[in-house]
Formats: sequence, structure tokens, C-alpha cells
Amino acid sequence: MAGVQLQVDLKDDEIALAVIGELTARLDDPTAVYENIGLALATSTHHRWDQGISPSGSPWPKSLRVIKHGGKTLMLSARLYRSIATNASRTGVEIGTNVVYAAIHQFGGVVNKDARDAVLHFKVNKRTGTWRFAKANKRATLAQKRRIGAHSVRIPARPFLGLDQDDPRTIRTIFENYLSIGGKLQ
Repeated sequence: MAGVQLQVDLKDDEIALAVIGELTARLDDPTAVYENIGLALATSTHHRWDQGISPSGSPWPKSLRVIKHGGKTLMLSARLYRSIATNASRTGVEIGTNVVYAAIHQFGGVVNKDARDAVLHFKVNKRTGTWRFAKANKRATLAQKRRIGAHSVRIPARPFLGLDQDDPRTIRTIFENYLSIGGKLQ
């Protein structure tokens, strides 16, 4: 999975490793339980996304678009939101996305833009004479070629992948339910 993925390393958590080791040892093929865990983690990720919070519970910084025009941060096209996927196997589950720009939103960073020439489209208000940016369609009444200088854009971290405080309990419950019904999911 390209983009961003979550990997939880429990090598220093002996209790969690012992519980998971004991539970998986009782399974012939734990792929189904890992699939269930993946679905639960994807649901948890989407739930936090809908609230605009990170796995730690802290709110995401609002994007400039949301501040100016309303809506939800990281939801203009919902491409990143819809791309959250899981990959389960006999040895575990991965959750992540293959969207190339996911990492900059997960971790934050600076995007350096080179200088370039561009055609800017405007709509002119006939009554006031003011201009505003417009899409390049029939509503744009004016187009101008302009040089856009080199600049940097800082994108704050808006972590969406990770375990929140309820996820470990959910994982344990899935394992316990799976084992209590003889290793079959209902």
C-alpha cells in the first residue's frame, strides 16, 4: 500500500503480545479475525475523520478553505477519506491509503512550489467592477496569463491513521468474540 499505512509495533508491550499470542495460537487461520479488526479500525478512522480529530483526540487545524467557505477539513472531494483500505493476512492487518498526498496530511510538512506561468481565470462583477477567481468555464469573463513566483506552503499535520483510546479494547473484544464462538465470525 503506497501513501500512508499504520503499523503498530507491540514488541515492548509484553502483556499485549502475550494476550494476542495466546489468542492467535488458538486459531487455525486468523485471517478472518484480522479482516474484522481491519473493518473496525477503518470504521474508527472514518468516525474520527467525521469529527475532525486525530487518534489522540486533538482537533485538526481547520483548512483555509473551511475557514473561508465552510465545510469539513480534508473532505472537499472525499478522495482521501474514501481511500482508507485494509489488507488482512494470516499474520496481521494493515490499514492505510494509496493516495500519494496522504503522508503530507498525516505528518504535515512544507510543500515548495516552483515559479511557473499560469492562466488565471476571473469573473468580473459588472455592478461593482471587482474581480474574483473563477473556474475556467463559461462563467469566467476574463483570463490573464501571469507569472506565479516560487513559494512554500506549510501544511499542518492532521493525523487520521492511528489507534484511539477505544481501539485496543475493540481489538481485544473481536478476538474474544471470535474465540468464544469456536473461531467463526457471525
